[in-house]
Amino acid sequence: MMAEFIAEIVAWMLSFAFYYPLFMAYLWMVGAIYYYYHWERSAGPGVEQPPALKEYPPVSIIVPCFNEGENVRETIAQLTLQDYPAFEIIAVNDGSSDDTGEILDELSIQYPQLRVIHLADNEGKAVALRMGTLVSQHEFLVCIDGDALLDQHAVRWMMVHFTSGPRVAAVTGNPRIRTRSTLLGRIQVGEFSAIIGMIKRAQRIYGRVFTVSGVIAGFRKSALHDVGYWSTDMVTEDIDISWKLQLRHWDIRFETHALCWILMPETFAGLWKQRVRWSQGGTEVLMKYLSYIPRWKMRRMWPVYLEYFTSVFWAYVMLIVFSLWITGQFVELPPPLYIPTLLPGWNGVVLGVTCLLQFAVSLAIDSRYERGIGKIYYWMVWYPIVFWLLNVLTTVVAVPKAWFKKKGARATWASPDRGVR
Repeated sequence: MMAEFIAEIVAWMLSFAFYYPLFMAYLWMVGAIYYYYHWERSAGPGVEQPPALKEYPPVSIIVPCFNEGENVRETIAQLTLQDYPAFEIIAVNDGSSDDTGEILDELSIQYPQLRVIHLADNEGKAVALRMGTLVSQHEFLVCIDGDALLDQHAVRWMMVHFTSGPRVAAVTGNPRIRTRSTLLGRIQVGEFSAIIGMIKRAQRIYGRVFTVSGVIAGFRKSALHDVGYWSTDMVTEDIDISWKLQLRHWDIRFETHALCWILMPETFAGLWKQRVRWSQGGTEVLMKYLSYIPRWKMRRMWPVYLEYFTSVFWAYVMLIVFSLWITGQFVELPPPLYIPTLLPGWNGVVLGVTCLLQFAVSLAIDSRYERGIGKIYYWMVWYPIVFWLLNVLTTVVAVPKAWFKKKGARATWASPDRGVR
């Protein structure tokens, strides 16, 4: 009886390992296609001029910076080109150890709309964002990273949502990868389109999104004040603020036209650190807001919570499956525990074809924003091999890091790998 029970458990794990990504891929594709035809296509072809607004409330653009000496000149210069009638730029130097502070002071003389705040110590991105918000003059904020390049029409596209929806607390933009000189860089271009962009489109159909993009997001200051601003002890302040706002029944929208060109890691070491941090931040949110989720008032968050919880569970199932397979290569396991091969059979072929279909759909949708993005499709065959394994391992490592993290510890940042441009 025990052997039969174990055999059933192993068979269930193998089925779950296969059917979960298959189900989610088609769920995301259907949601993204619906989003495209319901909202995106109606905006017109390509990255054209945004629609005229009835009013143009002034906007504060906040740029938290830590050791951005190599990038901040380009970032600030691009911000001054915004196609918006009234905006200020607030750069927060968060205790940088390089020449970021000196460069920002020089730029403040060159650009009158730029104000600079210097923090004596590295307090973390959440503190830098809060300080920028508190000194800002306007109700609407657009927050970007110190190494990002904001499209000149992005602010206007975001303000379409704020001026038309009084309960809109945040608008997440559409990050585009500009580091693509290596295989990892090229794969991430497709990942941000087929995985991240597609998921955000699908989640908007649910009515809630898991997170805004930390590199490009707009906020309503009164909504931030309502929830107590960003949490200083969360390693991913963007995920946490998204949940704080939505649990208070504020709305978050995704604006695909609000483009922002970003730098991403192009080494395995840099990518590993980034993905561990992302996974740890998601797990911290799962733990922090678990007591809120069962409430009926929070039912619109249920699909998003369940989706992320299941993805974490899937990662551990995959770890067990892989461990049983590798152990069976060296030790004679009981027949119920023996997994003869991980090489794809018919189910692997179905999953691979589905993955390629997902990338084809997403790149077709995103081709309106980036010419020639279809060339990336050639490299996406490596995604399941490289990034699925990476996501499994980083999740397995991140969960105990989140679980045993010291409560209330300040989350500061370090300079990441920004790829090769």
